[in-house]
Amino acid sequence: MLLADEIGTKSGRDGIFMNYWLMKSEPEEFSIDDLKRVKREPWSGVRNYQARNYMMKDMKVGDGIFFYHSNTAVPGISGLAEVSCDSYPDPTQFNKKSDYYDAASTLENPRWWLVDVSFKRKLKRVISLDELKLQAAHLEDFALLRRGNRLSVLPVTAQQWKFILSLE
Repeated sequence: MLLADEIGTKSGRDGIFMNYWLMKSEPEEFSIDDLKRVKREPWSGVRNYQARNYMMKDMKVGDGIFFYHSNTAVPGISGLAEVSCDSYPDPTQFNKKSDYYDAASTLENPRWWLVDVSFKRKLKRVISLDELKLQAAHLEDFALLRRGNRLSVLPVTAQQWKFILSLE
């Protein structure tokens, strides 16, 4: 049985319906099991302006997230998470030892923003990219399936969210 907040009926803060997202991570870097272990994690290191804008301007506390494993033998959606705080500057942009250091970014004018994500649950099984491709007709131009789309943060409609959860 699906929970109300998993099928798009839960209202977010101020009575506005929550948004839904897909966030990609390579499991060797950070997996759904890692998120389950730590419970909450800053989604740091995103260096694409569109993905940054989603986190900075559009993501709200309580928004649902499909946790997607990329660059693995079977890429796909492996779990559910949620946005657990408002956006704030990504501290890795200021750390000279970080792979994500940005010399042009300052404390007064940060370029890169993030949100924290919190673990909700692992899916009963991975919903693979191949399976999602087979269901493309039911997914109404799902951003993940668009040719050439490599963003690490993607919007998901309420209808797509419901349909994908029904595949579980």
